Amino acid sequence: MPELPEVEVVRRGLADHVLDRRISAVEVRHPRAVRRHPAGAEDFAARLTGRTITAAVRRGKYLWLELDTREPGDDALLAHLGMSGQMLVATADWPDEKHLRVRLRFDDDGPELRFVDQRTFGGLSVHPLAPATGGGLVPEPVAHIARDPMDPAFSAEDAVAALRRRRTEIKRALLDQTVVSGIGNIYADEALWRARLHGTRPTDRLTRAQAHAALDAATTVMTEALAQGGTSFDALYVNVNGASGYFDRSLNVYGQADRACPRCGTPIRRDPFMNRSSYTCPHCQPAPRPRRS
Repeated sequence: MPELPEVEVVRRGLADHVLDRRISAVEVRHPRAVRRHPAGAEDFAARLTGRTITAAVRRGKYLWLELDTREPGDDALLAHLGMSGQMLVATADWPDEKHLRVRLRFDDDGPELRFVDQRTFGGLSVHPLAPATGGGLVPEPVAHIARDPMDPAFSAEDAVAALRRRRTEIKRALLDQTVVSGIGNIYADEALWRARLHGTRPTDRLTRAQAHAALDAATTVMTEALAQGGTSFDALYVNVNGASGYFDRSLNVYGQADRACPRCGTPIRRDPFMNRSSYTCPHCQPAPRPRRS
């Protein structure tokens, strides 16, 4: 699933291409793409037609387009990218993608916005904006999402306190979007390697310095990834113009099982983790000792 850098790349592309444009027509080509819109495809299209996109916004891994006010509750088009969702900008004469699910046309006859999703795990829906737990206004379904480290209003002190209150492992806490948003499996592994912390270290045994180090490392690695267009392992993640990111070439541990650690030369270890994998350096990130009974 795209993480913060990949979603931010898409958000910037949308901000460049669809802001201040009025939607003239909406075509839903697959009902599953709007399954999170309870009223169905016809209502989804009706709520968007004639609306102007006023902002492209992101919090963590969540992306939405804010709309001009017409009726209460029709405030934002929320995009769930899932595993393979793509928001693409294309001219009307460009051939339809094989997995095109939703098409938005505009009254200026300029490039259209297409939602393409091979695996159909993602989708689009229209929601009112609501106060978020972490402050600000966000679409109702994501009101529980915390701020992310790149948010100007992000409080590292609050996030550190939230991490240390959890009785879990630090990697699980970093992936908990109610604690800090935007961090997924790739950047959690990369951040923990930089902070020299093992993912199974209990959060209630972290020092404040260690918690800050993990968050600082996550911020740094995601900033570097953003500068390279994000991480693309296949053609499923691309920006709005269909281009891939290149940060996969800069990964130190994620996906590097049995390769030498760039810092000490020890072979990188791969362990099962929540139906996925965790990658660590056994030397730089020693596993914590078990608690005494």
